[in-house]
Amino acid sequence: MKKYIYIAVISIVIWSCGGSDSGGTPIPPPENKAPSTPSLVYPTNNLLCIDNVLDFNWNAATDPDGDTITYQVQVAKDLGFSQIVHTVTVSTTTRNLALEKGIAYYWRVKAIDSKNLSSSYSSTNQFYTEGEGVSNYVPFPPVLVAPALNSVQSTVTVTLEWTADDVDTSDTLTYDVYFETGDTPTQQVATNQTATSLSVDLVSSQTYSWKVIVKDGNGGQAIGQIWKFSTD
Repeated sequence: MKKYIYIAVISIVIWSCGGSDSGGTPIPPPENKAPSTPSLVYPTNNLLCIDNVLDFNWNAATDPDGDTITYQVQVAKDLGFSQIVHTVTVSTTTRNLALEKGIAYYWRVKAIDSKNLSSSYSSTNQFYTEGEGVSNYVPFPPVLVAPALNSVQSTVTVTLEWTADDVDTSDTLTYDVYFETGDTPTQQVATNQTATSLSVDLVSSQTYSWKVIVKDGNGGQAIGQIWKFSTD
C-alpha cells in the first residue's frame, strides 16, 4: 500500500512541475521597428557650394527599440538617383565627400538599425558646386507636381504643374512646354511662359506625354524628363 501511495505522490509532483505536454504556446519575440527618418542639414536645398569638398550633415534618427543606428548617404547627379556618385554608410551624422566642380548634385540619407531594418529616405536636397570661371549656372531640371506620374485622369481638362529652381537667384526663369499623345512629346504648346502650370484639354482613352524646358534668360537651360499619364 505504501508503495502505491509513494508512486502517486511522485506522479503529482512531476505533473505540477510541468511534466504535462499541455503547456502554452511560447511568446514570440517583439517585432523589430524601423528607426525614424533623418532630416538633412547641409548642404541646404538650392545651395551654391563654393568648395567641392563638402561636409554633409544631417539630424540623428531615433530607434524605438534602442538599436544601434547607422546611416546610408547617397549623392547623385540626377533627381531619380540613377547616376549615383557616392553611396557610403557611416555611424555618425556627418561625412566629408569630394565632388566635381560645376555640377548639379542631389543627396539624401536613410537610417538603418542593427537588425538591418531601415527608415524611408529623407527628403532630397539639390545643390551646385561652383565651377572655375562659371558666371552663370543652368537651372535645376523641373520637378513634377501634377498630374501624378502614370496616373489616370477622368476629366476633360487637366492642369500640368511643375517647380524649378536656380542657384542664380537673380535669374528669371521661363518655360517651354511640350505636350501631346504618345510616348514622345514634340508639339510645343507654350513658349517662354513664366507660370509653372498650364491647362490642357484631354480626350478619353489616350496616353499623354509632356516635358518642360527651363530657361534662365542667360543662355542656360535644363530639359526635364518625359512625364506620362492617361485618360479613361
